[in-house]
Amino acid sequence: MTTQRKITAGLFISLDGVVEAPDTWHFPYMNDEMAAAVGEMFVGADTLLLGRKTYESFAAVWPQRSGEMADSINGIRKLVASTTLTATDWNNSALIEGDVVGAVKDLKQQPGGTVTLTGSIGLTRTLLEAGLIDELRLLVHPIVLGTGLRLFPEGTAQVPLGLARSAIFSTGVVDLTYRPA
Repeated sequence: MTTQRKITAGLFISLDGVVEAPDTWHFPYMNDEMAAAVGEMFVGADTLLLGRKTYESFAAVWPQRSGEMADSINGIRKLVASTTLTATDWNNSALIEGDVVGAVKDLKQQPGGTVTLTGSIGLTRTLLEAGLIDELRLLVHPIVLGTGLRLFPEGTAQVPLGLARSAIFSTGVVDLTYRPA
């Protein structure tokens, strides 16, 4: 019997569900606990799944950084879901051709480690609705932003989830891991 690869998605999210532009509100909550949580998202992963916007923002920053986390992100295989990019130039990156849901279904059947999806809100929504995400990890920040792109906008289809794990950081961030119910 073959086991499927696990797909995990991780996002920074505000109390009011905003996931957009965490670089403008997340850093006051960054500490050793948060760094460890973010690092855990990459443990066992051999593939990083990204949407175009997240890919472009990561590719603009991570290749110029060094250290354990940067080495991990720069060295990992990166698959990019985009209908507008024609090429990728970041180390170990490639475009997903055609239907992303079909491609991710195929990816789950291939041998390998965990596939980590980070940021990439539209891609996260699509894969969650398709039942392809095995773990959804939300780092809920104790801030109300009032405006911005939400993970689950009005009209989102129901996706039953069960809480698998939770932790509270000293900054008030709540680390929640959900699995399909």
